[in-house]
Amino acid sequence: MSHSINNSLSDCKCMNKGEKILLTRSTGAPIGDKFNSITVGPRGPILLQDTVFIDEMAHFDRERIPERVVHAKGGGASGYFECTHDITKYTKAIPFSKIGKKTDVIVRFSTVSPELGSADTVRNPRGFAVKFYTEHGNWDLVGNNTPIFFIRDPIFFPSFIHSQKRNPKTFLRDPNMMWDFQSLRPETSHQFAFLFADRGIPDGFRHMHGFGSHTFKLVNENDEPVYCKFIFQTNQGIKNLTVENALLLSGKNPDYAIMDLFNAIETRNFPSWTFCIQVMTYEQAKNCSFNPFDVTKVWPHKDFPLIEVGQMVLNKNPMNYFMEIEQLAFCPSNFIPGIEASPDRMLQGRLFSYRDTQRHRLGANFDLIPVNKPRCPFRNYEVDGPMRVDDNNANMPNYYPNSYGGPEHNPKYLERREPSTGDIYRFDNADEDNHSQVTIFYTKVLDNEAKLRLAKNIAESLGQCKEVIRARAVNNFSKVHQQLSRDILMYMEQDLGVKTNLTCHL
Repeated sequence: MSHSINNSLSDCKCMNKGEKILLTRSTGAPIGDKFNSITVGPRGPILLQDTVFIDEMAHFDRERIPERVVHAKGGGASGYFECTHDITKYTKAIPFSKIGKKTDVIVRFSTVSPELGSADTVRNPRGFAVKFYTEHGNWDLVGNNTPIFFIRDPIFFPSFIHSQKRNPKTFLRDPNMMWDFQSLRPETSHQFAFLFADRGIPDGFRHMHGFGSHTFKLVNENDEPVYCKFIFQTNQGIKNLTVENALLLSGKNPDYAIMDLFNAIETRNFPSWTFCIQVMTYEQAKNCSFNPFDVTKVWPHKDFPLIEVGQMVLNKNPMNYFMEIEQLAFCPSNFIPGIEASPDRMLQGRLFSYRDTQRHRLGANFDLIPVNKPRCPFRNYEVDGPMRVDDNNANMPNYYPNSYGGPEHNPKYLERREPSTGDIYRFDNADEDNHSQVTIFYTKVLDNEAKLRLAKNIAESLGQCKEVIRARAVNNFSKVHQQLSRDILMYMEQDLGVKTNLTCHL
């Protein structure tokens, strides 16, 4: 299985016989001896003047950048998106401007809460982020393999992620933290039901759907808006790992998903996805029975059917993982004309947080790293800062407005004007409908065996928690369906020997 990876250097160009590449320092100075450090005599101490050693060691000490707080472990590849259907009545976004148009893309898949060295076959949501290199700049569609998310207000995001990470006292994974938060915030029920069902452990990255998850806004050439959802449907078919296989792979091959993606592309078995949108008019949004900007909700396909847009194909592995994947920076605020933000609270929070975290992780000029750099001309008045490696406004003034021919704005690319009314206040959204869509998922999407697997998976995790937390969580799932809560109790008592007195909560 690992044949492709083991031979991934076989395509390197061979040198002509006798030809040697000159080894230099990072300054370009040639190195005369890379085998031996400078010492006082053959057995004496090393001298500080050995700049060949000092420079390389100093760089080595700094060759790890901070890992992502979330989505630390992942893999990726490059390819293209091809527009196959006309949606210009909805949007003027340039990737969809004509049938047959191709746009270069790079994609990163990941787990969400585990650290960089963790197994990629654990039960966890999977990140699904796509960067489109367009003539109007980079468009980043930063989503997951789930159509919903755990919370609807970003004010909870740090606390939610902390609950998924390690206990600060024991430095161990702690189910009590995860289920404590879940049971106190019932809007998490939809995502937790998805997570502990079969699709909570996808079989690699190629066999899962991708979702923008949030509600976005599309604007056409006539400045007419609609709301939309973005969906990537895998052409390889949905495949998931059983709990037993996932556990085996976590120990035997913790990089299974990364290797599977690399080998598929290396053997020219290029994975692809069908890209679709859902569309909701402003009038439909106004009269919608649920909040269409709530990321804990889905838009039912029967009311808002999928509209096919094109195909995304991944056909190129990275040549250097660190340069192309680890330094790859996605930001939901990277919009292009024709695609804008909606009032989705979680999206609004991410518009700030992603660019901010990239500035911390990669530096103020992270957009100039080749994999993040736009492939179209770009001019602005941002100057200086660490790692300023590209003068995108050479010989021009560094202020605006100016009288010296610097870059000018163009009203053609203004965002759509949106009316707004309402009180400014911290509006409570906790009592919104948190369970009816989860009930539909449980009763209509899952077959009987899948329902039992969901209950069993929840029970194995929840059964490790304190009784007060178990009581709240089971009571929460009883609002999804009484049978689900009864099955969770059954498995906790039957498989884990957890004696419960929780029936009084049902």
